[in-house]
Amino acid sequence: MSYQALARKWRPKNFTEVVGQGHVVTALANALDQERTHHAYLFTGTRGVGKTTLARIFAKCLNCEQGMSSSPCGKCSACEEIDAGRFIDLIEVDAASRTKVEDTRELLDNVQYSPTCGRYKVYLNDEVHMLSGHSFNALLKTLEEPPPHVKFLLATTDPQKLPITVLSRCLQFNLKRLSDDAIASQLEKLVKAEEISYEKSALHALARSADGSMRDSLSLLDQAIAYSDGDVTDVAIHEMLGTVPREYLHKLMQALANMDAAAIMQATQELAQLSADFNGLFEDIIEVLHQVALSQAVPSMLETLEFDTELIKELSSSFSPEDVQLYYQIALIGKRDLYLSTTPQSALEMTLLRMLSFKPTGSSELINNATSTVSAGKPNPKKSAQLSPAMQKADTFQKTEKKIVASSKSNKAQAKNYVSMNDLSLDHEEWSKLVEKLGLQAVSYSLASNCSIESITGESITLHLAQQHEGIATKGAQQRLEKALQEYFDTKLKLNIDVSDNQLETPAKKKDRVREKIQSQAEKTAESDAAVKALKSQFGAEIIEGTVKPINN
Repeated sequence: MSYQALARKWRPKNFTEVVGQGHVVTALANALDQERTHHAYLFTGTRGVGKTTLARIFAKCLNCEQGMSSSPCGKCSACEEIDAGRFIDLIEVDAASRTKVEDTRELLDNVQYSPTCGRYKVYLNDEVHMLSGHSFNALLKTLEEPPPHVKFLLATTDPQKLPITVLSRCLQFNLKRLSDDAIASQLEKLVKAEEISYEKSALHALARSADGSMRDSLSLLDQAIAYSDGDVTDVAIHEMLGTVPREYLHKLMQALANMDAAAIMQATQELAQLSADFNGLFEDIIEVLHQVALSQAVPSMLETLEFDTELIKELSSSFSPEDVQLYYQIALIGKRDLYLSTTPQSALEMTLLRMLSFKPTGSSELINNATSTVSAGKPNPKKSAQLSPAMQKADTFQKTEKKIVASSKSNKAQAKNYVSMNDLSLDHEEWSKLVEKLGLQAVSYSLASNCSIESITGESITLHLAQQHEGIATKGAQQRLEKALQEYFDTKLKLNIDVSDNQLETPAKKKDRVREKIQSQAEKTAESDAAVKALKSQFGAEIIEGTVKPINN
């Protein structure tokens, strides 16, 4: 017999085998047991979380020969045929390949006929968001009032693309992305059942790479079994995925614990030669520090943690809790700024060296002093008001970062082209340019963009705002706009907003005209393209309205 992929072999066949979707399973099971089933269900969620699987199990529950319930027998002809994909009253439609309205009409022509052998005729539409607008219109009436023997089960990864008229006719269930722990636990059950040797850390690495998808994790496990010749080890998984081998993570963390900058530099050089995934390495460092913090706070959790327990135990004794918290924060900032650095290697080196530079000192003395003070029963108010050395280091680090940001903002401010307010003409072009220089955001930017200059007198400027936009002229938005003008012209001025029915030229109107012109040109270019013309003439292709987008500004 030919080999069957794990994702197909271990596909859940009843609700009890479904992983991580308890909120959906409970609702469906109760509806079946109480015989209160709706005529149309919509399952949404990312790929590989169980949308189609739940729909098939639901169809089995509806048509089981032992009676409709949340626990199908799995042995009758209906259950076996549904599992094998050949049940004649379960009509599965791939909406991605049958998007035309003719396909939908052909499908609906058979809705009126009774089931051939089952209790219900079930239509399972996968990736339903791919249907065209006309197809949805053809489906609406039947979807709202189908015959009593018909159930519609719709599945999609992109519910935002479905018309609201379709959403309102369905019971919608949002399937969650699976946690790494849930995926790793399921993988462990499978490899035990398949009698394959494994390491827990390797399964967790696969779970992280699956990014919440159980199907992806099973495909990766299939690949790992083939790659490692049936021995799913941590080393083999990192080699297969191209991620950083765990030994280098150990070297870096131990070098950090030993305050050994030379060892850190040596390890980063070797990682650069391996073309390592530095982003993934940052995530591993952050996760190790997280687990060290957990083991220090709750020692009983040590045996349940994902990483090498010996490493976590060693680091827990080498780092103080203050070390861990500070290093964790520095690692987060380092990962955030990874793509601002000249090279990923230098970003990692600077992050680890920053950890060494801001190493908290004197924490043990502080603990001993606090203990002796409490035991003596004489608290020292002066000492308790002082910051610990670790907190002082963290405070210094945060202040340094703020100074860098403030310096950057100051240099931008100096680059502004200061002019006198009286030099500003009433021309809308100049106002449009000025609005872009003020550094406004959100509502205040919207307010400025929808205004035009009415008058400039002495120390005041009056702007005109059309009555239809009066709602955005909030007190806060006016104050922020006034402050921005004061800072730009370096003078105290008064801002007045005049609201009237007059429709004058504004920056927002200008932008709309430019945007419409660009969009129109893009549509004309698409229509005149030789390849598009050929597709239209030879295959009857059509450009879907609203899908043409300009490729530049």
